[in-house]
Amino acid sequence: MREFIVEADGGSRGNPGPAGYGAVVTDAATGETLARASEYLGTTTNNVAEYRGLLAGLRAARELDPAARVHVRMDSKLVVEQMSGRWKIKHPGLRPLATEAARVFPPDRVTYEWIPRDQNKQADRLANEAMDTGTSPGTGAPVAGADAGARAVTGGDAGARAAADVHAEPAAATPAGAGARAVTGGDAGARAAADVHAEPAATPAGAGARAASGPGVEPAAPTPAGADVRAARVVASPGWAPADLGAPATFVLLRHGETPLTPQKRFSGSGGTDPSLSAVGREQAERVAAALARRGTIQAVVSSPLARTRETAGIVAARLGLGVTVEEGLRETDFGAWEGLTFAEVRERHPDDLNAWLASPEAEPTGGGESFAATAVRIAATRDKLVAAHAGRTVLLVTHVTPIKTFVRLALGAPPESLFRMELSAASLSAVAYYADGNASVRLLNDTSHLR
Repeated sequence: MREFIVEADGGSRGNPGPAGYGAVVTDAATGETLARASEYLGTTTNNVAEYRGLLAGLRAARELDPAARVHVRMDSKLVVEQMSGRWKIKHPGLRPLATEAARVFPPDRVTYEWIPRDQNKQADRLANEAMDTGTSPGTGAPVAGADAGARAVTGGDAGARAAADVHAEPAAATPAGAGARAVTGGDAGARAAADVHAEPAATPAGAGARAASGPGVEPAAPTPAGADVRAARVVASPGWAPADLGAPATFVLLRHGETPLTPQKRFSGSGGTDPSLSAVGREQAERVAAALARRGTIQAVVSSPLARTRETAGIVAARLGLGVTVEEGLRETDFGAWEGLTFAEVRERHPDDLNAWLASPEAEPTGGGESFAATAVRIAATRDKLVAAHAGRTVLLVTHVTPIKTFVRLALGAPPESLFRMELSAASLSAVAYYADGNASVRLLNDTSHLR
């Protein structure tokens, strides 16, 4: 079976503005260029132009050999992630193009790879040439005779065969944008670039399974060392976001350091004694501060109003030379009469209320605590407020178990019961990047015990 490499690009001068695309098809075995395609598109957006370039490249490859395998290389993170099924396609103007692209070849014969722009020079040059020849200098108006539908397909003996009518019905239909993936734990710093924009499937866990790591319950055996920043390492790396979407608002989510309640696995919310950090917790905060200072990516620090988070935030911010802003919306859930109790003690004293709480996000802890549904509403509002205030910036949010799990759950589009399937170590880091198109990308890493 033959294998082709399709490199495609598109651009728009103004976004939207005068736009064009370019695509190159090469033989994977020999490196021979088999076909080139370019087109001036008139006025449209970068993303539309990129998808049109992808379509042209796939169609040229199919004309050469409809039974071939194709490896697509593009510098558009958006197109690669959406066509790979890791990001949802929310923009209504892109969905038909993605669906059309998914039909050109059977999906099991097409793979996608993001590459830096400087490795996509041929397609980029063709796209720019299309824009150059399709507009008059300095005016943006179409040049006489430059039909927006005009296409150029050239290259070797493939010239005639590659001039496929782009309106022909392609074979094999499968919509783009399928499964969702998340990567957690261990060496997730390298693997946790799994972007999870599709709706994951959900199967409710039984109450017994959920109770193993209930939100807000201080987990046992906290790691004595500081948190690992590899989960946030690539926050500002090149290629993290498509250029036309701009830099994301990135929240590096830091759970506070250990308190005296942590080793005892007691409910510790916003309605209890508001404990401060233990000596171990202060050491954890110092280690996080040193690690984040080495990275140098944090631009602001925002903290929950509770003592353990303000103390953690203060230690980190002092090392980074930043101030701390307190945000009420980042506080922990109020666990009512369960504050200070272990899970076993709650089970013994309030069994019916606990069962109801495990069964429904609408249920409140005994004594008028806060339900997880109410917490989610509060966190969503806080998220939107902070995203608007910190667009394009990397911000450290120092908060608690339930808020961090809720940020992650909402970014994943996961059901409420997923809160019971996550565990966050003291002083652990997670990261969520929020893009201008409404998508979010999650990186998780909780195992910090290997850092000394």
